[in-house]
Amino acid sequence: MKALMLQGTGSNVGKSMLVAGLCRAARRRGLRVAPFKPQNMSNNAAVTADGGEIGRAQALQALASGLEPVVDMNPVLLKPESETGAQVVVQGKRLTTTRAADYAGLKPRLMGAVQESFARLRAAHDLVIVEGAGSPAEVNLRRGDIANMGFARAADVPVVLVGDIDRGGVIAQIIGTQAVLEAGDRAQVAGFVINKFRGDPRLFDDGYAFIAAQSGWRGFGVLPWFADAHRLPAEDALDLRSGPSQGGVVIAALALSRIANFDDLDPLAAEPGVDLVMVRPGQPIPAEARLVILPGSKSTRGDLAFLRAEGWDIDLAAHVRRAGHVLGICGGYQMLGRSIADPDGLEGPAGVTEGLGLLDVTTTMTPEKRLERVRATHLASGLPFEGYEIHIGRTEGPDRARAFGRVGGVDEGAISACGRITGSYLHGMFGNDAFRAAFLAGLGLGGSGLAYAAGVEATLDALADHLEAHLDVAGLLALAR
Repeated sequence: MKALMLQGTGSNVGKSMLVAGLCRAARRRGLRVAPFKPQNMSNNAAVTADGGEIGRAQALQALASGLEPVVDMNPVLLKPESETGAQVVVQGKRLTTTRAADYAGLKPRLMGAVQESFARLRAAHDLVIVEGAGSPAEVNLRRGDIANMGFARAADVPVVLVGDIDRGGVIAQIIGTQAVLEAGDRAQVAGFVINKFRGDPRLFDDGYAFIAAQSGWRGFGVLPWFADAHRLPAEDALDLRSGPSQGGVVIAALALSRIANFDDLDPLAAEPGVDLVMVRPGQPIPAEARLVILPGSKSTRGDLAFLRAEGWDIDLAAHVRRAGHVLGICGGYQMLGRSIADPDGLEGPAGVTEGLGLLDVTTTMTPEKRLERVRATHLASGLPFEGYEIHIGRTEGPDRARAFGRVGGVDEGAISACGRITGSYLHGMFGNDAFRAAFLAGLGLGGSGLAYAAGVEATLDALADHLEAHLDVAGLLALAR
């Protein structure tokens, strides 16, 4: 079966969104299409139908394709735990934790898993649309590469190079990439796309013609900025932005240094009556916040130290004194307790860290990772909702007697005696419209009637329409082999 690969002139040039749009366009043509990213680096993971984890961007691309996400769509996921080390997840399961300097030694072993997953996807679908990682211009990483040209040549997949005109220098991005590629890699490239143009695309006609003439590569179009991109789930923590003030209920979310699985925030950002404020380093928690969210983290004790260094612990204490609400999700839940113990050094140096003490619970990190989609019941409202768990650690203590929810007949989460501090391991809860409305009602916000999932689907359709209007989509799909 056929495949096509999009690679970028750099990170964040829009490859993930383009793959999602092409998947939806191919699906609407009646093709059985699937996304694939050999290697991803992200702490924003999705739990798959087959019980593993992949990058959330590939889960969105699966949705665009009309598929349940499976681990083969992203066989290698790197989850940074520090500035120099990351957890390596292979075909959905943790393999090891390695330093960046040692990762190259793992690549030959990982290429086998990449090719195995790709072969399964290719055998089951008419078309596989592949997303590269970073840029093939990083020739210092070419040896043993599994993410870009190393994969493309091993699998003989044609490549289209994506340049980002919004960041400037797109002519140099594409011509410069061609200049540094070795001859065999250059021959794998079949064309280019210009992404994120603001204004009248005809103003770039001369530049577009220059790139085509200079490179000898075929151009597949100039894609204007997609204004509704913010309506799709954020792929990267850098994409998380405070929304424009609507005069609504202020919900503040802490932008932790290792923030993970922050898809909990997307539905809140989409709510018309909510002003979601991402609190960045150097910024105080806004005094007008009705709710403060401590999101998930890939390094709970490390991010707790980060939180304290920013003075957010002092802001949180003041927020609670003002009768404000606090919600800790996953790692944020662990931080709210009295202590976090990591006796085996699973997330860093072994030891115990004092928690924020806002919940009367303690957490012990354990090697077993809970990775599961769940159906839960919110005890306060009696409403069912779907979510997922993706964490290590076991949390116990008196506040567990006031549970947040129930999963499979077992109480989950904890609530403080005052009723305003809540912790839960359940991600994805706010994607459930009825639950979200009930939760926000508890903060004094009336229902908006927002159908979040339907809005994401509509935005994927609009994205496909956008690509069809401005790119040679038929030509792109015809490249696949």
